[in-house]
Amino acid sequence: MSGSTTYALLAVPFLGVAVLVAVVAGLVAARRAGDPERARRRRRVTLVSAVVAGIALVVMTLVFNNVIVGLGVVAYDPAKTLGIRTGLFPVEDLAYSLGAVVLLPALWTLLGGPDAGRDRRDGAGTRDRRDRAGATTPRPAAASRPTRPTREGEPSA
Repeated sequence: MSGSTTYALLAVPFLGVAVLVAVVAGLVAARRAGDPERARRRRRVTLVSAVVAGIALVVMTLVFNNVIVGLGVVAYDPAKTLGIRTGLFPVEDLAYSLGAVVLLPALWTLLGGPDAGRDRRDGAGTRDRRDRAGATTPRPAAASRPTRPTREGEPSA
Protein backbone atom coordinates (compact mmCIF):
# COMPACT_ATOMS: atom_id res chain seq x y z
CA MET A 1 0.00 0.00 0.00
CA SER A 2 1.14 3.51 -0.63
CA GLY A 3 1.66 6.01 2.17
CA SER A 4 -1.84 7.52 2.28
CA THR A 5 -3.92 4.43 1.51
CA THR A 6 -5.93 2.99 4.38
CA TYR A 7 -7.90 -0.22 4.75
CA ALA A 8 -11.12 1.80 4.65
CA LEU A 9 -10.19 3.31 1.28
CA LEU A 10 -9.54 -0.17 -0.10
CA ALA A 11 -13.14 -1.13 0.70
CA VAL A 12 -14.70 1.87 -1.10
CA PRO A 13 -14.59 0.44 -4.66
CA PHE A 14 -16.12 -2.85 -3.50
CA LEU A 15 -18.89 -1.07 -1.62
CA GLY A 16 -19.48 1.24 -4.59
CA VAL A 17 -19.94 -1.69 -6.96
CA ALA A 18 -22.26 -3.42 -4.47
CA VAL A 19 -24.46 -0.32 -4.17
CA LEU A 20 -24.49 0.20 -7.95
CA VAL A 21 -25.56 -3.39 -8.59
CA ALA A 22 -28.25 -3.06 -5.89
CA VAL A 23 -29.66 0.06 -7.55
CA VAL A 24 -29.72 -1.66 -10.95
CA ALA A 25 -31.40 -4.71 -9.38
CA GLY A 26 -34.05 -2.48 -7.83
CA LEU A 27 -34.77 -0.85 -11.19
CA VAL A 28 -34.91 -4.21 -12.96
CA ALA A 29 -37.18 -5.68 -10.27
CA ALA A 30 -39.52 -2.68 -10.51
CA ARG A 31 -39.67 -3.06 -14.27
CA ARG A 32 -40.33 -6.83 -14.10
CA ALA A 33 -43.12 -6.49 -11.57
CA GLY A 34 -46.42 -6.78 -13.37
CA ASP A 35 -48.71 -7.83 -10.55
CA PRO A 36 -48.36 -5.57 -7.45
CA GLU A 37 -49.06 -8.47 -5.06
CA ARG A 38 -46.41 -10.62 -6.71
CA ALA A 39 -43.91 -7.74 -6.57
CA ARG A 40 -44.65 -7.19 -2.88
CA ARG A 41 -44.17 -10.88 -2.16
CA ARG A 42 -40.90 -10.98 -4.12
CA ARG A 43 -39.57 -7.92 -2.26
CA ARG A 44 -40.48 -9.51 1.06
CA VAL A 45 -38.68 -12.76 0.19
CA THR A 46 -35.62 -10.87 -1.00
CA LEU A 47 -35.54 -8.67 2.11
CA VAL A 48 -35.96 -11.58 4.54
CA SER A 49 -33.30 -13.58 2.69
CA ALA A 50 -30.92 -10.62 2.78
CA VAL A 51 -31.44 -10.05 6.51
CA VAL A 52 -30.94 -13.73 7.40
CA ALA A 53 -27.88 -14.05 5.16
CA GLY A 54 -26.53 -10.75 6.44
CA ILE A 55 -26.77 -11.73 10.08
CA ALA A 56 -25.14 -15.10 9.40
CA LEU A 57 -22.36 -13.54 7.32
CA VAL A 58 -21.55 -10.81 9.84
CA VAL A 59 -21.51 -13.28 12.75
CA MET A 60 -19.21 -15.64 10.84
CA THR A 61 -16.96 -12.72 9.89
CA LEU A 62 -16.73 -11.57 13.50
CA VAL A 63 -15.74 -15.04 14.66
CA PHE A 64 -13.40 -15.95 11.80
CA ASN A 65 -11.59 -12.60 11.65
CA ASN A 66 -10.93 -12.68 15.38
CA VAL A 67 -9.55 -16.22 15.07
CA ILE A 68 -7.19 -15.47 12.18
CA VAL A 69 -5.95 -12.24 13.74
CA GLY A 70 -5.57 -13.94 17.13
CA LEU A 71 -3.54 -16.77 15.59
CA GLY A 72 -1.32 -14.29 13.76
CA VAL A 73 -2.36 -15.41 10.27
CA VAL A 74 -3.35 -11.83 9.42
CA ALA A 75 -1.93 -8.62 10.87
CA TYR A 76 -3.05 -5.04 10.30
CA ASP A 77 -0.79 -2.00 10.27
CA PRO A 78 -2.22 0.25 13.04
CA ALA A 79 -1.28 3.35 11.02
CA LYS A 80 -3.57 2.22 8.16
CA THR A 81 -6.68 1.54 10.29
CA LEU A 82 -9.34 3.90 11.58
CA GLY A 83 -8.43 2.88 15.13
CA ILE A 84 -11.78 1.27 15.96
CA ARG A 85 -11.54 -2.47 16.60
CA THR A 86 -14.16 -5.20 16.67
CA GLY A 87 -12.47 -7.64 18.98
CA LEU A 88 -9.01 -8.09 17.48
CA PHE A 89 -9.57 -6.76 13.96
CA PRO A 90 -10.27 -3.25 12.62
CA VAL A 91 -13.90 -2.37 12.00
CA GLU A 92 -13.27 -1.49 8.34
CA ASP A 93 -12.76 -5.19 7.63
CA LEU A 94 -16.52 -5.63 8.13
CA ALA A 95 -17.10 -3.52 5.01
CA TYR A 96 -16.58 -6.55 2.78
CA SER A 97 -19.20 -8.58 4.62
CA LEU A 98 -21.66 -5.69 4.56
CA GLY A 99 -20.96 -5.20 0.85
CA ALA A 100 -21.68 -8.88 0.24
CA VAL A 101 -24.95 -8.52 2.17
CA VAL A 102 -25.98 -5.84 -0.32
CA LEU A 103 -24.46 -7.45 -3.43
CA LEU A 104 -25.69 -11.04 -3.15
CA PRO A 105 -29.45 -10.35 -2.89
CA ALA A 106 -29.07 -7.83 -5.72
CA LEU A 107 -27.43 -10.45 -7.92
CA TRP A 108 -30.11 -12.94 -6.89
CA THR A 109 -32.76 -10.47 -8.01
CA LEU A 110 -30.98 -9.75 -11.30
CA LEU A 111 -30.63 -13.47 -12.03
CA GLY A 112 -34.33 -14.13 -11.47
CA GLY A 113 -34.68 -14.89 -7.78
CA PRO A 114 -36.34 -18.05 -6.50
CA ASP A 115 -38.04 -18.90 -9.81
CA ALA A 116 -34.97 -18.62 -12.06
CA GLY A 117 -33.85 -22.24 -11.99
CA ARG A 118 -37.33 -23.72 -11.98
CA ASP A 119 -38.14 -22.57 -15.51
CA ARG A 120 -34.88 -23.93 -16.89
CA ARG A 121 -35.20 -27.31 -15.15
CA ASP A 122 -38.85 -27.93 -15.99
CA GLY A 123 -38.90 -26.53 -19.49
CA ALA A 124 -42.43 -25.47 -18.60
CA GLY A 125 -42.78 -23.08 -15.70
CA THR A 126 -45.91 -22.57 -13.70
CA ARG A 127 -46.08 -18.95 -14.80
CA ASP A 128 -47.20 -17.60 -18.13
CA ARG A 129 -45.09 -15.21 -20.18
CA ARG A 130 -46.40 -11.71 -20.71
CA ASP A 131 -45.72 -9.87 -23.92
CA ARG A 132 -45.34 -6.08 -24.10
CA ALA A 133 -49.08 -5.60 -24.57
CA GLY A 134 -49.83 -7.56 -21.38
CA ALA A 135 -51.30 -10.63 -23.09
CA THR A 136 -50.25 -13.97 -21.65
CA THR A 137 -48.70 -16.72 -23.70
CA PRO A 138 -48.63 -20.18 -22.13
CA ARG A 139 -45.23 -21.79 -21.90
CA PRO A 140 -44.54 -24.93 -23.95
CA ALA A 141 -45.59 -28.21 -22.41
CA ALA A 142 -42.95 -30.29 -20.66
CA ALA A 143 -43.91 -33.26 -22.82
CA SER A 144 -42.45 -31.54 -25.88
CA ARG A 145 -38.96 -31.78 -24.41
CA PRO A 146 -36.77 -34.63 -25.56
CA THR A 147 -36.24 -37.25 -22.89
CA ARG A 148 -33.18 -39.37 -22.41
CA PRO A 149 -33.44 -43.05 -23.29
CA THR A 150 -33.86 -45.36 -20.32
CA ARG A 151 -31.71 -48.35 -19.56
CA GLU A 152 -33.23 -51.77 -19.10
CA GLY A 153 -34.87 -52.05 -15.69
CA GLU A 154 -34.85 -48.29 -15.13
CA PRO A 155 -38.21 -46.50 -14.84
CA SER A 156 -38.97 -44.13 -17.71
CA ALA A 157 -39.10 -40.39 -16.96
